[in-house]
Amino acid sequence: MDTLTHALSGALLGRALTPSRPATSARLQRRFGPSVPVWQGVTLGFAAAAFPDSDFVLRFVSDLAYLRGHRGVTHSLVMLPFWALLLGWLASLAFGRRDALRRYVLLAAAAIAIHIAGDWITQFGTMLLAPLSDARFGLGSVFIIDLVFSGIIVAGLLASAAVRRSRVPAMAALALLPCWVGLTVVGRSEALAFAHDYAARQGIQARIIDAAPRPASPFNWSVFVFDGTRYHVAHVNTRRSAPLLVTPDDHFVRRFSAPYQPLSLAHWESYEKFGVDAPALAREVWEHPQFGFFRWFAMYPLVYRVETNGAGANAETCVWYRDLRFGFPGRTSVPFRFGMCRAGPGREWALFALDDIAGRAALR
Repeated sequence: MDTLTHALSGALLGRALTPSRPATSARLQRRFGPSVPVWQGVTLGFAAAAFPDSDFVLRFVSDLAYLRGHRGVTHSLVMLPFWALLLGWLASLAFGRRDALRRYVLLAAAAIAIHIAGDWITQFGTMLLAPLSDARFGLGSVFIIDLVFSGIIVAGLLASAAVRRSRVPAMAALALLPCWVGLTVVGRSEALAFAHDYAARQGIQARIIDAAPRPASPFNWSVFVFDGTRYHVAHVNTRRSAPLLVTPDDHFVRRFSAPYQPLSLAHWESYEKFGVDAPALAREVWEHPQFGFFRWFAMYPLVYRVETNGAGANAETCVWYRDLRFGFPGRTSVPFRFGMCRAGPGREWALFALDDIAGRAALR
């Protein structure tokens, strides 16, 4: 999820958890702390839900540090209590309410948790057990930017602003979010069933069968069948009965959705994992110890291209990889391209990142 959607989800949750009237029950006050104003609950929810993405500072360390650390310790269930205590304590100082520390800590914990949940439902995955483990966990059913998901949150906040004395609009919006996620899970199960059927009909001994959510619809998917050396890929809409025709004047949602074909008209493409130009060289780079970070990061790694500049003993060779997870119809640039280059046969390989604007940059 994008950081703004995370922050707004925290604000919505803060409104749902903060009553407009102070609690009169002594038992509730002992359990949750004294009541706080609604604006404080919403403000803390907004800030705490944005906090996990503060790991962007790793970019100032190095690109490699960011790649390995993003959605790590700040997104961890293991570390959540620590971050909640820290943010709750800071809120008690900022709002001048030391007596409400417990309530601020609970609000911060809930907001961080909804951020983690918002990332967990996407395919990028989240290191829930960091720093104990760098394993990524993800439901993989929601695209990284989902306009309906974000729209439900915004609608809940607007309704809460219109009905200021009631938490019902915020609670209703929060209840709708898992319903929408459930619909995306249905779309994912349909896409996976289609991919399994294709593998069976083609007699493919698949090592991996998976599906990646795509923009504009919970039924738009890229499906992947991998047999160990070759990817079979199709972009489909699991509910569409006829192709979606678009014109240049159509809105962007319709244009983004048009490339995803009905299952009956699915067009399958094949890609060799190690390419066809220099597979032995590509394997050498893939198995290189320093390239382990990309083996850990990529879900559907594929050779992007092999380059050779110059001739003879001084010819420079680069082998670039990409992840099919991040390429889909309508996307003009391919992010997260990494590779290794060497200045001649027998020379040492060095790590690089490849960007459309910045070009080649050494990884630190």
